[in-house]
Amino acid sequence: MVRGSKALKIERKIKKEEEEMSGHSKWHNIQAKKGKADAARGKIFTKLGRELLIAVKEGGADPTGNSKLKNVIAKCKAANMPNDTINNAIKKASSSNENYEEIIYEGYGPNGVAVIVEAATDNKNRTAADVRHAFDKSGGNLGTSGCVSYMFNKKGIMVIEKEATSMDEEELMTLAIEAGAEDFQILEEIYEIVTEPSDFTAVREKLEAEGLEFLEAEVQMVPTTTVALDEKGIEKMERLIERLEDLDDVSNIYHNWEE
Repeated sequence: MVRGSKALKIERKIKKEEEEMSGHSKWHNIQAKKGKADAARGKIFTKLGRELLIAVKEGGADPTGNSKLKNVIAKCKAANMPNDTINNAIKKASSSNENYEEIIYEGYGPNGVAVIVEAATDNKNRTAADVRHAFDKSGGNLGTSGCVSYMFNKKGIMVIEKEATSMDEEELMTLAIEAGAEDFQILEEIYEIVTEPSDFTAVREKLEAEGLEFLEAEVQMVPTTTVALDEKGIEKMERLIERLEDLDDVSNIYHNWEE
């Protein structure tokens, strides 16, 4: 099974931060990173708030009877969204007149890299134009529905930082498999737990009951094969991802670039 690109990205981010925090420039790095982190966190929270709104509109404000809301809350907690912020967003969503529609776009990056973009929008024409522009400006092109989704499998993914748990590898693996996980990956800095989408909520809740916290917890599109890029292709692909992430309507981006 090809590991999800998000988990690998998280592991690289942890290692990069450890490298940046070492040495005499530690305080400077903390200050410089804090501004960027605050801005990025605000954008992430805005997007998560939209996901909470959609889940509440679809199934109500009580997570016990709304599995989609329950999963979005778990995603919010993995992103370190404060409980007060989550609760306020749910309360606001209950009385909101805003209506967002979830849309999936498919396309190609450089060298035929498959890209799936999940968006939540109140204006389909605006979002489609923005997503198309991001592809065009980055050397890619937006495709038709179904053009690349066959190259991905939908999987529940949970990522746990090794330093965040006192359990050893064997103990955590046994717990995950007994809870219903189908795969358990041991990477350098993290553990990645994979489930079928239908088992994701039950497995996550069983792990949460054991006191485990996640760096990431959501159902994702995992590529079945990957595409390698040369230096020029990497630059284009990074620009495409950056442009798509900058769009307020874009919730998730999946691709099969072998980073």
